Amino acid sequence: MNAPSGDARRIPLFPLIAVLFPGGPLRLRIFEPRYLDMIGRCMREDSGFGVAMIVEGVEAGGEARTACIGTLARIVDFDRLSDGLLGVTARGGARFEIMDVQLQSDRLNVAAVEWLEQEASVAAPPEYELLAELARRAFPQLAAVYGDLQPEYDDASWIGMRLAEMLPLPLEDRQRCLEIRDALERLEFLNQRIKIKPA
Repeated sequence: MNAPSGDARRIPLFPLIAVLFPGGPLRLRIFEPRYLDMIGRCMREDSGFGVAMIVEGVEAGGEARTACIGTLARIVDFDRLSDGLLGVTARGGARFEIMDVQLQSDRLNVAAVEWLEQEASVAAPPEYELLAELARRAFPQLAAVYGDLQPEYDDASWIGMRLAEMLPLPLEDRQRCLEIRDALERLEFLNQRIKIKPA
């Protein structure tokens, strides 16, 4: 989940009404020419594209303003869907902060980004054991959509990001979890949102 190497500060941007986390799964149905071209280029160059949550606008066919923090998506599989559209499976990589966005002639947004540091591995403190247990119970039921991602039930960052994906949170709360840069702060945010209290 490290940031791309080389000159990778400009990446194609895919605005979505969704939040992608590092390690998280993403399924897309691609039909717009600008995104079909983008996916083809990413596959040829073995590169990724940025996913950022839409805060104003629409996903398809129009303009969209996104949140400033997003996640790099790496394509792991693709297929032709029953409706003839291209289905793409991607996995979340490094997080980034958008510094500037330019609209190309093909209407694809390209973002200048600064990569955020990968969170250090930190053990989840005992006061968040109920959150850790929730992740232990929920992840196996959804493990198939995560591919080969291995569970890290003792890691505060892993627990927080997986719960932010799996719990029925408002999009704004998911985005806040993505933006938080401290794993323990994210666990406390989730603790308050779902109001888990010690027994």
